[in-house]
Amino acid sequence: MMIVLFDFTQPESTAAWFSIGDAVMGGRSVGQLRPTGNGSAVFEGLVSLDHNGGFASVRSRPLAHQLPDNARLVVECRGDGKTYKLVARTDAAFDGIAYHAVFTPPTTAWATCVLSAVDFTPTFRGRSVLAPPLRPANLVTLGLMIAGKQAGPFALWLRRLYAITPT
Repeated sequence: MMIVLFDFTQPESTAAWFSIGDAVMGGRSVGQLRPTGNGSAVFEGLVSLDHNGGFASVRSRPLAHQLPDNARLVVECRGDGKTYKLVARTDAAFDGIAYHAVFTPPTTAWATCVLSAVDFTPTFRGRSVLAPPLRPANLVTLGLMIAGKQAGPFALWLRRLYAITPT
């Protein structure tokens, strides 16, 4: 079974996302999610390491679907050679525990990056913490992030973000 969470082939799907940069801690990185006008969206911007910076991110509004606990998250995307994180949150608070899963999509073709609950590491403000494992049934918001001292421009093209359940 497939549950489409965000269909970026529809330009209005980006309206459900907002930017969060490292300015919250004094940094100068910027990022946004915008429609491309040709059947996708792009998470793009510039990561700056100045002033203790180093990350850019976008976060969704609360999800419209509740997922089963055995769901896997799928990012249909094409990359720029950099590594990204899918960020899952189980509460609607701005700050709190976030579950990060790392993926590096290919640069030459669209790919489906499939992430299981075990691929997600619990973090608080970018640092690993002890917390219960991610339960997809408890997901409230999703996000995309670039971090890890990957300074410079970035672009992650997206077609869909969806969940699948094993048969």
